[in-house]
Amino acid sequence: ENGHRSCIELSKHKMKAKEQHLIEAKVSCADEKCPFHGSLKTRGRIFEGNVIKKFPKRIVIELHRTVYIPKYERYVKSRTRLHARLPDCKKDEVNVGDYVKIRECRPLSKLIHFVFMEKVPVN
Repeated sequence: ENGHRSCIELSKHKMKAKEQHLIEAKVSCADEKCPFHGSLKTRGRIFEGNVIKKFPKRIVIELHRTVYIPKYERYVKSRTRLHARLPDCKKDEVNVGDYVKIRECRPLSKLIHFVFMEKVPVN
């Protein structure tokens, strides 16, 4: 009435726009295990590290840290390697040597419990 849309029409219009956006997003990435376009949920810990290996669907990052040994009152350098899922839509962005951020997700395989989130700019 009076040229105004009702609340129901507006909500239907918003829903259609949202569905259209989701359909466009799905077209850009058909990967079901993608946190951006698929149904993979992330939770828990976030790490940043250098990519040391790249495979078709995963990357390996290495973290360096120092650990204090109380008995000897000294520090020791330690490293950890983590495997992360690399979604199809992001595989062209990442190369060996890049500094990236990964986030924990459900176990995707025997090795992969993390997923690639973004490339971190190095100052």
